[in-house]
Amino acid sequence: MKIAVGIYGTNAHQIALALIQGFNRHYRLFRQTCREARTRFENGDWPGVHRAVKERIRFYDDRVDECVDRLRSEFDAQNLDDATWQQVKLLYIGLLLNHKQPELAETFFNSVTTKILHRTYFHNDFLFVRPTISTENLEGDEDATYRSYYAEADGLRGTIREIVGDFHWQRPFADLERDVNHVYHAIRRHLHEMPQREVNFQIQVLASAFYRNKAAYIIGKAINGVHEYPFAIPVLHDADGKLHLDTVLLDAWRIGILFSLSRAYFMVDMEVPSGYVQFLRSILPNKPRSELYIMLGLGKQGKTMFFRDFIYHLHHSQDHFIMAPGIRGLVMLVFTLPSFPYVFKIIKDVFGSSKEMDQATVKRKFLMVKQVDRVGRMADTLEFSNVMFPLKRFDDEVLDELRRLAPSKFEIDGEQLIIKHLYIERRMEPLNIHLERMDKSNNLDGLEHAIREYGSAIRELAQANIFPGDMLWKNFGVTRYGRVVFYDYDEIEYMTDINFRQIPPAPDFETEMSGEVWYPVRRGDVFPEEFATFLLGSPQVRKLFMKHHKDLLTPAFWQDAQAKIRAGHVEDFYPYPESLRFAHNPPDAGGG
Repeated sequence: MKIAVGIYGTNAHQIALALIQGFNRHYRLFRQTCREARTRFENGDWPGVHRAVKERIRFYDDRVDECVDRLRSEFDAQNLDDATWQQVKLLYIGLLLNHKQPELAETFFNSVTTKILHRTYFHNDFLFVRPTISTENLEGDEDATYRSYYAEADGLRGTIREIVGDFHWQRPFADLERDVNHVYHAIRRHLHEMPQREVNFQIQVLASAFYRNKAAYIIGKAINGVHEYPFAIPVLHDADGKLHLDTVLLDAWRIGILFSLSRAYFMVDMEVPSGYVQFLRSILPNKPRSELYIMLGLGKQGKTMFFRDFIYHLHHSQDHFIMAPGIRGLVMLVFTLPSFPYVFKIIKDVFGSSKEMDQATVKRKFLMVKQVDRVGRMADTLEFSNVMFPLKRFDDEVLDELRRLAPSKFEIDGEQLIIKHLYIERRMEPLNIHLERMDKSNNLDGLEHAIREYGSAIRELAQANIFPGDMLWKNFGVTRYGRVVFYDYDEIEYMTDINFRQIPPAPDFETEMSGEVWYPVRRGDVFPEEFATFLLGSPQVRKLFMKHHKDLLTPAFWQDAQAKIRAGHVEDFYPYPESLRFAHNPPDAGGG
């Protein structure tokens, strides 16, 4: 690094100010689009919801690039000396002492400076490798993170009514009293009987609703003595455009599914995001903070916390990185650390002969997954650049595969292996391995469940305007809740870009039996009848698939889904079973 001329103090102060101004601009725009989520929900502007999600993905990188350009043009940042950069960090810490989003601002500092400094500076003298400002018990200037309610004069029903009313949605409820009764009786049924109220009984509710797709979620917990009872209430539009409470989720694991990385990110207006994460952790203690930040739309902060956790794990484990189990892919090289529940994916330098695409296309497909509604059927990925791993932790097979298939994607620097670009996602059991296990153990119920889930995943992705492309079993995984999720993205397309066709009849018997294609095939043509040839070789699997998803083998299903999408229809996807919805399972009337 070159040495700057002159006294570094003034320069450092101006740079620190420019950095905090860049972050503040980012978070101001971030909050603005989150506030507007309420208006989009009230107006039923579902296309606008999807546009906003897609646009918000770019916010952070755009602001980082703006700040980098400013530091380069105004301060010749690429030529500053070490002492100046260290002073910049110290002065920046001072600007965070009364900040409401200090952890996000530290990450923004890292994002900007790592675009300017060489990786040899990626340690705590110059970056926030460790957090400096505590986020514990931060208070906002505008609103409290959560509101507290005490069921006294009007009882629990009155409190539920008050909680809903305090969100002040500018759209009427179809029948709020009916919905309140539904919630009340669902709680009674869940608890079997109402516990005696202790002196500390209260209900705490996060002040902002959580907006995603066509729903707003009220999230909170009841406290009674030493017990805490989490809950989430989805608020939806009915067929007449009026609001209703669709159900109440009372199991922590069901609420945790709302925050699954296989779903779209929430829009939440938060002055103090760490307060929201702390509250959510109190009801979802097994959910990593990194995933909660990601699901709140703060992906870069989630990545920062994920990587800190990963480094900590490396320091406290001894196992080696190995090739991930399952059939090796043609585009991605995938390895894993057995003691860590994630897989690491690198785009190969050379793809298999059947893959007609380049690396830029693969990257676009991964970005596309972040911009669409994943409807609980596509795994989210964390994207990283220039990641340093301890070389000694790699199995020889992984090193051999890297040298053979992706030599341009890594380099070795002393005891470190540096991967220039990779994706990280939750590890799942590949569906092909799961099906083999169900078959060998003669678990017919498990086999049928997996086949039904597989078809449902394809169906729901299609309804959300995603065509998976390569639908082989190996490209799907099974989560710990038995849900089938797609995770191979190099061939995904928007449904509206595909031409689904019926195979025309052969002109004669000889042509049909020849095995040669007798009809013209253009780029983008897909023949659903052919799916069975590649997917349903096993008679048992074929029987189960035809039982539940026969229509997926016809062009009619796909063409109908396309027509709905082009007409502006946005499908309803519920991150909870239909059986829990009040419309399908209304609680008994009456009661106390």
